[in-house]
Amino acid sequence: MAAKAIGPVRRSFAPWNDPNAKPFIEFRNVTKTFGDFTAVDDLSLGIYEREFFALLGPSGCGKTTLMRMVAGFEEPTRGHVLLDGQDLVGIPPYRRPTNMMFQSYALFPHMSVWENIAFGLKQDGMPKADIVARVDEMLTLVKLEQFAKRKPHQLSGGQRQRVALARSLAKKPKVLLLDEPLGALDKKLREETQFELTDLQMRLGMTFLIVTHDQEEAMTVADRIAVMDRGKIIQIATPAEIYEQPNSRYVADFIGDINLLEGRLSSVGAGGAKLECVGTGATVDVAQDVSARVGDQAWFAIRPEKVTISLTPPADPNVNAVSGEVWDIGYLGDVSIYHVRLATGATVKSTITNTTRLVERPITWEDKVWLSWTRDGGVVLTR
Repeated sequence: MAAKAIGPVRRSFAPWNDPNAKPFIEFRNVTKTFGDFTAVDDLSLGIYEREFFALLGPSGCGKTTLMRMVAGFEEPTRGHVLLDGQDLVGIPPYRRPTNMMFQSYALFPHMSVWENIAFGLKQDGMPKADIVARVDEMLTLVKLEQFAKRKPHQLSGGQRQRVALARSLAKKPKVLLLDEPLGALDKKLREETQFELTDLQMRLGMTFLIVTHDQEEAMTVADRIAVMDRGKIIQIATPAEIYEQPNSRYVADFIGDINLLEGRLSSVGAGGAKLECVGTGATVDVAQDVSARVGDQAWFAIRPEKVTISLTPPADPNVNAVSGEVWDIGYLGDVSIYHVRLATGATVKSTITNTTRLVERPITWEDKVWLSWTRDGGVVLTR
């Protein structure tokens, strides 16, 4: 039986919870070095058929190197990369059932949209009638039928991105590799295209592997995310699990906004723990099983939207509560972020959704306020 998901999921699809399911793409103890630099460090990973999988991390963490090893542009120094049970070592890129869509799109400027999409099919010697049918199918898929005769410079950035996507899909690869595919688009178009990508991937039933440093992009499109750092995978989980249950300070801090407060465990028991928190100057009560001992150093992590801000102490005696002074306020349109300075000198952030228009702010600069959160609002991290 599949594990109960944390947070919303896009679809009923979780082969990683099935002990009998076999990965479609598999990295087995893969290491890749460039001289003295280790880009990928003894990494093992399984990606399943029809999964939209994201490799997420900062520049230089090894995510692009992993993708290039699937494509055949790099070979592992040690270990094995398998696709559908076949070891890919020694197989040239053009013989692999994969295709890559690059950030730059790499469209031929002298060719029309139609010719760009048809190029790879012609190289493979596909019959002319089949090429016509396939290109027309791809143009319909990406909704560019009326732009077939235009050259790339006559298209918008979003349209060029769609041409590159259609060209990548035309050969019907088993795996589509997406290397920062939306990086050249403006924010609004990028957000729209993310949802189009997920819908397209589900319709086609293909395996998509995307490399990105954009956490929002990974959270939007992926079934699972692998957060990477220095050639290693720090955590693999669904977007909701990565956000709500990070396994380390690195993941908590990399994904979204977070309050991280240091302390020491004063109590550890079944279903709960208490943390003497230096940042809050109080004991934080958490509804969580913690694999650590009393006296161990730990950090309390809580998202700003889980922290309630008010002018009066909370009525519920079972919540965690501390007092402070509003130090700064960030207005972002849909939300306002309050930076509250505590008596300890630590700053805790709280987010309020702006549900009404043109209403006088009830809490403002230099107000004395209370911050509160439930026992299950945050998590204790021990690394």
